[in-house]
Amino acid sequence: MTAVQLNAEILRNMSIVVEDETLMNQLARYLRKLVAKKEDPTLMTQEEFFAKLERGEEEFRQGKTYRMLPGENLDDFLKRVG
Repeated sequence: MTAVQLNAEILRNMSIVVEDETLMNQLARYLRKLVAKKEDPTLMTQEEFFAKLERGEEEFRQGKTYRMLPGENLDDFLKRVG
C-alpha cells in the first residue's frame, strides 16, 4: 500500500471516529501508546544537557566557533561547516 493510499484510508477512518467521543478517547489513548514506543533521539537527561552546554562553552573559549556569512542561508551554512 502506498503512502497516498494509507493517508486516504486513515482519513476515511478518522471521519468516522471524530463523530464518536468514545472512539476519540480510545484513539487518543492508543496514539499516546504508539508514540511512546518511538524513541526521540533528541531527548536527553538534565545532566547530558548541561554537559553538552559546558562542552559548547569550552569550545567557544577555545575559539572553535562558526559564523554565518553575510547573505548565507542556514542550509548553506550547515553544508559548509559539516
